[in-house]
Amino acid sequence: MKAKFKMTTDIPAGIITPDRVETRLGTLRFFDGFPDEATVQTLYDNLDFQRAVQAFLAALPAAALHAMRTGIRTFGPDNQTVLIAESRTDSHTLLGSAQTETIYNFAWLNTTDGPLVVEMPPHVLGVVNDFWERYVSDVGNAGPDRGQGGKYLLLPPGYAGDVPEGYFVLPSRTYGNWMFFRCFLIDGDPRPAVENVKQHFCVYPLARQTNPPPMTFVNISGQAFNTIPASDVSLFDVVAQVVQEEPLEAVDPEMRGLLASICIRKGMPFAPDARMWGILTEAASVGNATARAIVFSTRDPDAYLYPNSAWKSWVSASYDFSPGGVLNLDAQTQYVYIGTGVSPAMVVKMVGIGSQYGSAEHDAAGRYLDGGKAYRLHLPPNIPAMDFWSVVVYDPQTRSYLQTDQQFPSTSSQKEGIAINPDSSVDVYFGPEPPAGMENNWVQTIPGKGWWVILRLYGPLEPWFDKSWRPGEIELLD
Repeated sequence: MKAKFKMTTDIPAGIITPDRVETRLGTLRFFDGFPDEATVQTLYDNLDFQRAVQAFLAALPAAALHAMRTGIRTFGPDNQTVLIAESRTDSHTLLGSAQTETIYNFAWLNTTDGPLVVEMPPHVLGVVNDFWERYVSDVGNAGPDRGQGGKYLLLPPGYAGDVPEGYFVLPSRTYGNWMFFRCFLIDGDPRPAVENVKQHFCVYPLARQTNPPPMTFVNISGQAFNTIPASDVSLFDVVAQVVQEEPLEAVDPEMRGLLASICIRKGMPFAPDARMWGILTEAASVGNATARAIVFSTRDPDAYLYPNSAWKSWVSASYDFSPGGVLNLDAQTQYVYIGTGVSPAMVVKMVGIGSQYGSAEHDAAGRYLDGGKAYRLHLPPNIPAMDFWSVVVYDPQTRSYLQTDQQFPSTSSQKEGIAINPDSSVDVYFGPEPPAGMENNWVQTIPGKGWWVILRLYGPLEPWFDKSWRPGEIELLD
């Protein structure tokens, strides 16, 4: 019986820690609430592991853009190097969730030495994101120039100098920024779009506006290079590099604290000891596995476009993943793990402007898509795309184009010879071999490999938004 003293009162049971607690970590032992030495070590190892897994997921955006910058720098220096896919990107390039139907253009913009002027060509669709893959601005058709072209002024963090008139002004929280824009084929011909970019697009420091340096345009069509971040412990190395390069205020105190808890702190070397390095290695494996669960088997019902359907919104309902002002952590992971670049033009209802997406990796019966089997996707009549639609197939490992005998693992309304049914519906086929006579509607897959797909609508129309039109489910044929 517990001794009674003059100041003894009844203590609620929920306050008391028992001497022995059974948990998923094993048995935790205490003496009157004091954890013993083994329990202390177990708990700190677990705390560091939990924080490292969360840091892995939270830092995916910075890791993704670090990988993008590395890919761009393969071909030349910041600001003056423009990667342009003159004959479209194909399966040689490791490029997350890219598409094969427009001319891609990439540039890494670095404002370390001051504001940058960016002159945009007309009739393009693009976006600027900061180094943490946060939205800075749309450019082109969905941006303030409304597709007419114009001059943008990208400002470095904390810039307090004069801002001249005549520019669309873009403040950024980071020195490093990724610019990405698409331009469009004209009657199947990419050359007018390419010439438009080379004639009008340029980047130069504001201080050199009277004597801008020359631009270098690099044709990346058919080039083999990587823009996909690592999924192992080396991800923490690149995140530490981003933290060192950018201002302390580039991320909020909560993110700074989370990263500091795993030895990533601005102004200090990233030098975890052997114990922490072992924890980070395991945490990266679990973080990567968790991201794959969130992406390919999400438990978020709001991610699905329709009831009882495999089709998901590839992009969150909010470009900053915060509908109603609440950050949806899983939605952020779902997107940044497989895609790059956030923009309202990919999310907000803009009838006839921008783009909309649906992705799927399960068939109509709820099974993962199997590259050794044959499938059909029926797109009902009056596909709601003013510009074009496309269906692109991806490798679940790389999140890039599936690499097969086809240069472009896709089909689209822009593809010459595609078969259209009399009612304007289209059937798309997937499998190791094409159905007879349907070669232009077929995307090759590989036995022994999985695959997943994105349906894109450029210039989406009202039936997509009100859901009076919806794609069929992907049906197994054999």
